This record gives sequence, structure tokens and C-alpha cells, in this order.
Amino acid sequence: MTGEFQHSLDSKGRLFIPAKLREELGDVFYMTVSMERCLCVYSAESWLSFSEKIGAMPYVKQRRMRPLFARAARCELDSQGRTLIPQSLRTYAGLVKNVTVVGCNNHAELWDTEAWKDVCERESTPENIAAAMEELDF
Repeated sequence: MTGEFQHSLDSKGRLFIPAKLREELGDVFYMTVSMERCLCVYSAESWLSFSEKIGAMPYVKQRRMRPLFARAARCELDSQGRTLIPQSLRTYAGLVKNVTVVGCNNHAELWDTEAWKDVCERESTPENIAAAMEELDF
């Protein structure tokens, strides 16, 4: 998934999912916490792959993944292309009104817009991009 999209939560905690990402996420997708103060959104296919990788880990390591599954929500779109973000997930990510939806390869991330601006500014330096490209042997 790629791209950056600006949207707002409505009064009921619903977020419009951009058409481009709706196609990639499908009718049913999964949302959970991240190691940063944002939410990760996976298509059903990506979620299954993620779950299978965790299932193949030794049980001691699987236990560390409990928060990801305990806080996960199965999501669907309404007729207007919106999904309800559960209150616990909105609180975790600090989502109150303005949300930036960011494509991140096999998933999307939902960020509070101000928090995303800080992260984007910090990570979008030529030095960071060069270091990432070097890791990929470019």
C-alpha cells in the first residue's frame, strides 16, 4: 500500500478509507496497535499471513504478541466507505479528529495528523532515505 491521505473522524469515531486503499484492504480487514502511537490496518490476507508467522513462533515468543491480538478489531466498511475505529484504539493512537492514513507496503497506518507531521519530518531527511536505500543495496 502506498500514499498519504488526510481525513477526519466523524462524531461517532468513523473514518473514511480512501478508495485506493479500500481496493487493497478488501471488504473485511483488521486494525490493531503498533509499536508506535499509531494503528496498523491489514487486509484479511495480510492478517492471515501475519497470524501464521506468529503461530509458527515458540509459545514463549507468541505470548509477547498478545496485545496485538487482544486489541485487534475486525473491520468492515459502511456504504459510504467508512469504518468505525473502536474507542480503545482511538485512545491508544491519540486519534481525536484529524487522521493521516499512510500506506506502508503490506499494511496502512492511521496517525494523528500532528504526530505524523513530526514523524514524517524526522524520517524524511536525505540521510535517513539514503540509509534505507543502502540497507536495500541500492
